[in-house]
Amino acid sequence: MIAADHSPADIEKHFAPLVKRLSQGDWFTSRTSACGLYAVCYPHVSVALKSELRMMFKCLCTDDTPMVRRAAASKIGEFAKAVEMEHLKGEIIPLFNSLANDEQFSQDSVRLLAVEAGITIAGLLTESDIETLLLPMFRSAASDKSWRVRFMIADKFIELQKAVGPTITKNHLVFHFSGLLKDVEAEVRASAANKIKEFCTNLPADIQEAVIMPNILPAVKELVCDTNQHVKAALASVIMGLSPIMGKDNTIQHLLPLFLILLKDEHSDVRLNIISNLDSVNKVIGIHQLSQSLLPAIVELAEDPKWRVRLAIIEHMPLLAEQLGVEFFDEKLNSLCMSWLVDGVFAIRSAATSNLKKLVSIFGLEWAQNTVISKVLSMARDPNYLHRMTTLFAINV
Repeated sequence: MIAADHSPADIEKHFAPLVKRLSQGDWFTSRTSACGLYAVCYPHVSVALKSELRMMFKCLCTDDTPMVRRAAASKIGEFAKAVEMEHLKGEIIPLFNSLANDEQFSQDSVRLLAVEAGITIAGLLTESDIETLLLPMFRSAASDKSWRVRFMIADKFIELQKAVGPTITKNHLVFHFSGLLKDVEAEVRASAANKIKEFCTNLPADIQEAVIMPNILPAVKELVCDTNQHVKAALASVIMGLSPIMGKDNTIQHLLPLFLILLKDEHSDVRLNIISNLDSVNKVIGIHQLSQSLLPAIVELAEDPKWRVRLAIIEHMPLLAEQLGVEFFDEKLNSLCMSWLVDGVFAIRSAATSNLKKLVSIFGLEWAQNTVISKVLSMARDPNYLHRMTTLFAINV
């Protein structure tokens, strides 16, 4: 902002010497500080000084100190936006590639920062230039020996997909995305799994099914049975979103069995992520098909001998009710909710009363009068004192 308010002459007289001084400082801290100033200074100076600035930035990119190279890697994308196209291809991209392949000093911290810069640079180039100049770096990052670099490329994969365009995505990135879904590190798999829905949505509509069925779906089937809880939770949060993309027939044939596996997972966050997104499947296959496939599994969990499993389903019930609607809920799940009020475990009875309160807030007072109140009041005359106490708890909430 300060540079934009000054004339080129003032910048050449005062600002450019500051950049030079910092870039040539003895302490690495001054050199790291200089890296962020090049993009600001460069557009406002003469051609001769621009050439000098590019040479100094090159020195920073090849500095012996890893912290300086890290700073250069984090700012080379911004500098690339300021540089002319001929110098971008001839000077900046070779510098970028040297940072992205910082194997000489085994600095994965430099290479992972180069990933984000590479995506920025890709947005400045044509598809043919990306394929020639940058694609080898992205391929290398996707199979880097450091899991942190692979995690970074997985985390930024959607931005990369948008930057390189559909042709390169189809021809090259699909393979690497599938590889990241099968990575040996759970953190990488979880990050990639979290991007499945968006990655598939961004594919051109005419090739979505052709790409997903042979490349993405097999990896998804493996992730459903992953040993890591966080990977399955990440997958469960997005897998339902594949239904609108794959269509009704493929959803019923391929996705519903996977939904059932995740719905019965031992970890509550995995189950919650599936239940939270039932509406997206409902819109594709319809409530009738949903009731025949997924709801029996939900009812089975609700009657599980382990009270903690039943408790988890009770906690998810208001969310489920909101998505299914009052008519379907009354038909399929209402009796189940009422049965929890007389469960043999106190924690279940207590959670059931809280569940009723949430259901009333969703379905309204009239529903409560017609469905809930009579059942609760009848429990007040139950021979079992625990059930009579539950009546008091229900009235209290």
